[in-house]
Amino acid sequence: MSGEGIIRFIGIVDEAGEVSVIKIFPKYLKGLRGITDFSHLIIIYWFDRRDTTSYRETLVVMPRMHRAKEMVGVFASRSPSRPNPLGLCVVELVKVESDKLYVKELDALEGTPIVDVKPYIPNADALLDARIPEWASQD
Repeated sequence: MSGEGIIRFIGIVDEAGEVSVIKIFPKYLKGLRGITDFSHLIIIYWFDRRDTTSYRETLVVMPRMHRAKEMVGVFASRSPSRPNPLGLCVVELVKVESDKLYVKELDALEGTPIVDVKPYIPNADALLDARIPEWASQD
């Protein structure tokens, strides 16, 4: 195993805002079949603006979204600076029109490549007894 793989982008963030628009490329449109049966989706995207050697070599970060008081390993954070610049976000699906997904709460920027779309399934994706450090529970 070489340690490397191939990522194929399936779409792009066409518009970012209160309601964001994700445009799915024509080749992948059949993959949206049944998507409207779900209220929420998991969007996996590429932090393209952090895809540099320097950012990919970052292994220790100070989490900014929370009030962390010490550095943590990148795998203990949601930092966009990481060996593989993948982002993940749970969004509410507002509507689907042709090749466009209209979603709320997307934290990706306009032009961000989309890696994958998965349905959010509460009994598989929400673990109420999950343990997190105190700094991560602060808003």
